[in-house]
Amino acid sequence: MSALQIEADAADRLILDEAAALISGNDVVVLGDSSGALAQGALAAGATAVRAYSDTAGRGASASERLETSEDALTGAHLVLLRLPKSLDALDDFARRIAAHASPDVVVFAGGRLKYMTVGMNEVLRRSFGRLDISLARQKSRVLIARSPLAVDLQQPRRAFQSDIDLWVGATGGVFAGTSLDIGTRAMLAAFDKLPTYETAIDLGCGTGILAAQLKRARPDARVIASDASAAAVASARETMTANELDVEVVQEAGLGSQPDASADLIVLNPPFHDGGAVTSDIALELFAAAARVLRPGGELWTVWNSHLAYKPALTRLVGQTREVSRNAKFTVTASIASRPSSPTDPGNKE
Repeated sequence: MSALQIEADAADRLILDEAAALISGNDVVVLGDSSGALAQGALAAGATAVRAYSDTAGRGASASERLETSEDALTGAHLVLLRLPKSLDALDDFARRIAAHASPDVVVFAGGRLKYMTVGMNEVLRRSFGRLDISLARQKSRVLIARSPLAVDLQQPRRAFQSDIDLWVGATGGVFAGTSLDIGTRAMLAAFDKLPTYETAIDLGCGTGILAAQLKRARPDARVIASDASAAAVASARETMTANELDVEVVQEAGLGSQPDASADLIVLNPPFHDGGAVTSDIALELFAAAARVLRPGGELWTVWNSHLAYKPALTRLVGQTREVSRNAKFTVTASIASRPSSPTDPGNKE
């Protein structure tokens, strides 16, 4: 079985089949292809080259060329394959960027699973394209085919003032929760009065940067870093820091990749539990392990998670001794103390 057969789902295959007549012998731009299946499939179908852009650092594979910005990927594009994001704001951002930067004859094949598609997606695409065709459904998937890009403005960052935390929140694209304060972040903030002292703190998977902003406000002399794999999240967090005049370092990286070992006193984390449409603990476990590497011995990882996910054993295994800080019917906040790494001479090393 080929890698494409393993990785591509029904929506990927339908996108590739609908676009097949245009793929062969042409350059292709792929957006939102987290698995790499669309890029690999386009190459297998005879594309001369595939340029790919993903919002998330470290995601996707198999493209001839992976670009750092959507503008670089889309400039002059004639054919775009897009895996539909769940967020209408994210789709609107993609549509506007395609219309602004691609060739006037561009054709966009945007597909997804029916259970995640809404009529609102049609309306979003019609705001940026003069023609929209809709494929027949197959294997619970469908493709929206957009042509004739319109003259539209690029999406601008949004700001909203959250009075209960006295903070301006910035958002771009389809970043999680937009300019609102999601209930998981609210649960974490309610426990902030119990945080240990810190000189260096990291908001891991920062989203719009609300936790990082409040960490900086609580200890203005501390070094605070906001880290996320998503370009939209990083742009949003920077907008939040600018709006509140806060000196917080905001970096795009996967799994704290640029942070040195044993360099942070405190990491706070509100981990995602979806990868696209799938519910998964994989991302959270990867982030727990990354935090364990970056925390100094005795440093703490504070995590907020949906109570039914029962992450405490995994946190204890990957980071260290974990205690419950607060809990309600929806969310649990825990604090995990980073263990001192063992060595061959360490009495605690039984190997």
